[in-house]
Amino acid sequence: MKIKRETHGTDDIFPVHCSVLRQASALSYILFMKNSLASGLTRTATYVTTMEMRAGQLENDVFSTPAMIGLMERTCVDLTESHLDENEQTVGIHVDVYHLAPTRIGQSVTITAELTEVKDNKIRYSVSAINDQGVKIGAGNHRRAVINTKRFANGN
Repeated sequence: MKIKRETHGTDDIFPVHCSVLRQASALSYILFMKNSLASGLTRTATYVTTMEMRAGQLENDVFSTPAMIGLMERTCVDLTESHLDENEQTVGIHVDVYHLAPTRIGQSVTITAELTEVKDNKIRYSVSAINDQGVKIGAGNHRRAVINTKRFANGN
């Protein structure tokens, strides 16, 4: 099923089931992504942990779980960004991640994100984190949705 990217009426551009989705006011911010966004794409990025990423409730300067998840999400965003059209962005919709081992603040963390599924406007990623001592510190899955920023901001 091919979808053309032209500015005609929705009936001659999108299959019937897609035009029905587009008419639902709650889903009007959904767009249809480029074909280049496909399973198997990967991105690896290395970050240095900072005091802002510290687990504040602990006495030691240790990398926090929310900070690790934030870096995982950032890597997924960066992986996807070049495959989106103007006025498209992704928003996080689900995180299922395990924090497996501690990392001291000041150490580097390498995040790998692999795109594992694209379905409708939803994207699923496999994510992992390894510190600079080669210890796997995190792993899991993340999901994002592609939205039209103009329509999303207006609530349409």
